[in-house]
Amino acid sequence: MTHIRPTNEKLFNDAKRHIAGGVNSPVRAFAGVGGVPVFVQRAKGAYIYDTEGHAYIDYVGSWGPMILGHAHDKVIDAVKAAAEDGLSFGAPTPSETTMADLICQIVPSIDLLRMTSSGTEATMSAIRLARGYTGRDKIVKFEGCYHGHSDSLLVKAGSGMLDIGEPTSKGVPADFAKHTVTLPYNDIEALTACFEKFGDELACVILEPIAGNMNMVIPSHEFHQALRRLCTEHGVVLIFDEVMTGFRVALGGAQAHFGITPDLTTFGKIIGAGLPVGAFGGKREIMECIAPLGGVYQAGTLSGNPLAMRAGKVMFDELTGEGLYESLSKKTDYLIKGLKVAADKHGIPFETCAVGGMFGIFFTDQLPKNFNDVASRCDAKKFAKFFHGMLDLGIYLAPSAFEAAFMSAAHTYEDLDKTIEAADQVFSQL
Repeated sequence: MTHIRPTNEKLFNDAKRHIAGGVNSPVRAFAGVGGVPVFVQRAKGAYIYDTEGHAYIDYVGSWGPMILGHAHDKVIDAVKAAAEDGLSFGAPTPSETTMADLICQIVPSIDLLRMTSSGTEATMSAIRLARGYTGRDKIVKFEGCYHGHSDSLLVKAGSGMLDIGEPTSKGVPADFAKHTVTLPYNDIEALTACFEKFGDELACVILEPIAGNMNMVIPSHEFHQALRRLCTEHGVVLIFDEVMTGFRVALGGAQAHFGITPDLTTFGKIIGAGLPVGAFGGKREIMECIAPLGGVYQAGTLSGNPLAMRAGKVMFDELTGEGLYESLSKKTDYLIKGLKVAADKHGIPFETCAVGGMFGIFFTDQLPKNFNDVASRCDAKKFAKFFHGMLDLGIYLAPSAFEAAFMSAAHTYEDLDKTIEAADQVFSQL
């Protein structure tokens, strides 16, 4: 039985008066699991605290960027210092250069980059750039991959789109969508057939190199290799959307983990330690097509805002320290193995996967390989019961069966043991 949280219930009803749906991003409404959303008052380390004072071990981490944990002391100090100097200037700052140098040093595929204010802006701009560079219109995306809410990308988008039962978004003109070719993820045969038919018409292929918006799906290395080869052969720009995986699954992102070099890469708020920011970058010859160097226009008053840049610099100082990613991986493996043992103990079909500090949990007897597997084989109703059972025991997971989960440096093995013990209790009641 789900506990009633009266303060959160009242806050949700209050929010509905003037916020559409009561939330500012659909998955927050708990549509995929039912019940009332948790309204967060504050967070510290591995924990979030709701308005009633309940503490939860958090595996959402603001959807990925809180890799150091919430309210990290050094990050907060950097934000305070930056705020005292001013919130926004709409002019260049030295901290933008520092961050650009850092990212290009860590990610060798990037020669030049451009800051934005969100991951959505980054992916939208990267696609526009690829079209301008190639002079072509068609793009390829994959079923279940989410790249932000720009019109041409809301085609079988996954995540929140799954929760509300809409494979595409209303309000997207057919003339926009017709330039988007959607393929099954992790399917070399479909990919090859697409390039045989459209190869010379394609501007770019964009994908999450590890899918995180249909829960977590890790593609085969052969799929990535085929993708890189086909894009090279046909002069198609390969875009890795690392908004979720960048600096999360490894210091150099998924491209470092797989050893695949994309032409362009997009990043999200992790580069600002969780503050609103994004970026896209890649090969010099492509990036030099962006204004003011070239004819592809992109702009933003808050792009590279000083708070995010200075917070991100402090975060990168911590990420580049010795042993952080090894520690994240060990803790993640410890947790998912413990969850698997607990599920098996109670005869619950349950599978897990992980790379670095990112992991997925599925109520199924076989790890899914693509969107269709996730949508048709995974038990979303059982996940919803599991979610609320864990929430009642102080464990905060993503309120959707179609979202990845995240480990932080702040999680302790005591936190992980509490999570495994809670899961054992909940599994026994499913």
